[in-house]
Amino acid sequence: MTDTPPFTVQIVPVTPFQQNCSIIKAASGKAAVVDPGGEPDKIMAAAEQMGATIEKIWLTHGHLDHAGAAEEIKRRTGAPIEGPQKEEVFWLSQIRESWRKFGVEDGEDCTPDRWLEDGDTLELDGVRFGVVYTPGHTPGHVVIFNKEARIAFVGDVLFAGSIGRTDFPRGDHATLIKSITDKLWPLGDDMRFVPGHGPISTFGHERQSNPFVADHLTGYKGAATTAPDEAAQKTSKRWQ
Repeated sequence: MTDTPPFTVQIVPVTPFQQNCSIIKAASGKAAVVDPGGEPDKIMAAAEQMGATIEKIWLTHGHLDHAGAAEEIKRRTGAPIEGPQKEEVFWLSQIRESWRKFGVEDGEDCTPDRWLEDGDTLELDGVRFGVVYTPGHTPGHVVIFNKEARIAFVGDVLFAGSIGRTDFPRGDHATLIKSITDKLWPLGDDMRFVPGHGPISTFGHERQSNPFVADHLTGYKGAATTAPDEAAQKTSKRWQ
């Protein structure tokens, strides 16, 4: 990130899946919350503690642990819900039912105020964030990033040492790999990213060592490809 980033970020793990909900606070105190998957009381308390006023709700995708509290946060703050891409209605319309499969009566279906498309821009108190469309884990997944601060919020596309699952309905492995190499890697090796679960990493580090999308596996930028290490792939954690 730059020496004087135009915002601060606090990660608030929510739901039993410990999903990385992020609160982005501009210098004015105005804030966007990324992927409020659950525990709205916890999210609101964290925002209050950091002196943040939530004015935007941004969603990377529609899985229960990423969007389950979006409507409740909207009711409490009046903030509009922006994202994901419109194909994600498939998951946003079954959040409540998805939670019930885990025996939990929590979360609710979500209807965004604005769908996002590749190349769109989001704004928080004059600070602009870019959007890239990254299907594969889910059909309408997007990634939100800020070039100046060198940080991206990638949902469940990419993790430190792993990638998102593609065995859900409408997931596709080849599409996910293409999304990562075509849309994320060009943003730069020094781009740090907040994944939906687990620790922060950088795109450059994942290009070197990720057992699913390292350059020597994908051939990115002309790298000589090798057969994937099947043992490493099978033992690597693949998150929700």
